[in-house]
Amino acid sequence: MDPLHGKTLQHIVEQLVAYFGFDTLSELIPINCFKSNPSIKSSLTFLRKTPWARKKVEDLYIKSLKYFED
Repeated sequence: MDPLHGKTLQHIVEQLVAYFGFDTLSELIPINCFKSNPSIKSSLTFLRKTPWARKKVEDLYIKSLKYFED
């Protein structure tokens, strides 16, 4: 079963930010949308246009699933 099935990018980013915060997230995935004036909205805009960055975020989400309660 695909762990991303039914999960929107917004849901994924919100879960990661809620658990890690932008500071830790920017250390785990060093991209500017998490480092420089971060917000959910700006991160979503960047990630939707940048497949390699989205893949890193999705991979981290899958690795971190055990920490989230849905």
